[in-house]
Amino acid sequence: MKNNLLFDFIVDKPSKTVFVNREFNADLPLVWDAFTTQEILDQWWAPKPFASRTKVMNFEVGGRRFYAMVSPEGNEHWAIQKYTSISPKTNFKMLNAFADADENPQLPGSDWDFNFSEENGITKVSIIIKNDSLERMEKMIEMGFKEGFTMTLNDLDTLLETLSNK
Repeated sequence: MKNNLLFDFIVDKPSKTVFVNREFNADLPLVWDAFTTQEILDQWWAPKPFASRTKVMNFEVGGRRFYAMVSPEGNEHWAIQKYTSISPKTNFKMLNAFADADENPQLPGSDWDFNFSEENGITKVSIIIKNDSLERMEKMIEMGFKEGFTMTLNDLDTLLETLSNK
């Protein structure tokens, strides 16, 4: 069953947009929580061997998540996500930008649009990532965003199986 789940990662340079579509064998409320709850996000929102560590998270319109991806050596790569729109269990939008340890964003950033839907116990997450500049998008891709985000979503898949069995 797992191998039949949809996973698309499409880079559209003319529109400076990345489209990610991924299905998970889990109920929508659980998948929603995995993307919106600090305790669950910190278990998967970084490609291994990095760990995700959230310093601040306030999931509401106008709120933010300030977190670091921490390398095994302890190097911190900070980012800030500002929530601009939330429709519970169906959609949320955020501005994402790299930042320094003092929460100063390094602009330009990117706008992320998350859409959630469920059919027969399979939850589909569609993510549209619009970049402010082609240069930023190309830098993200060069830094291994596709490989890292693919690994991260695979980790989420495994985590959801564990959480579903609780």
